Amino acid sequence: MTDPAYIRTALAAQLGATLDTLLYCIDHCPEDQWHERHGDYPFSQVVFHTLFYCDFYLSDGMADFKSQAYHTARKGFFSDYEELEDRIPVKLYERAMVVEYLEFCKAKAYSFLGASSDEQLYATANHKKGTMSVLELVVYLTRHIQHHAAQLGLRLQLLTGNEMPWFSKGTPPGHGI
Repeated sequence: MTDPAYIRTALAAQLGATLDTLLYCIDHCPEDQWHERHGDYPFSQVVFHTLFYCDFYLSDGMADFKSQAYHTARKGFFSDYEELEDRIPVKLYERAMVVEYLEFCKAKAYSFLGASSDEQLYATANHKKGTMSVLELVVYLTRHIQHHAAQLGLRLQLLTGNEMPWFSKGTPPGHGI
């Protein structure tokens, strides 16, 4: 059997790389495009949505998610949790707060994976995705972040003519990219 510590390290590196990719998109979005729609949602909403579900899937269910100190200290940022509603989101998000949220999510991801035992990784996840394990949920989450980062990267390429670089492994929290 593969060493579970290696699996956690690999998952953290790849989840970190997707968050670094998203940070690149945040950092390189022209200011006048941050709240603009491009056929779908504004750039800032796509970024927030992506981070919101990163944070959510790394939580142990809804109560744990909403009661985090990070959330209770930023009630205005999360307001009515519109991302959880079956409606089109309307709130726009300032870049500085989104970057702070990304750093929170990155630290949470590394901490979560570093602290997870073998049993916790293979346990059933406590989320709406059905009967997937926590391990599979982390892979699902990584794919979700990369999906939106790729959308935003293409949007930036069309706006600026610059292709997004490839991030092979994530940088640990607090180290930038």
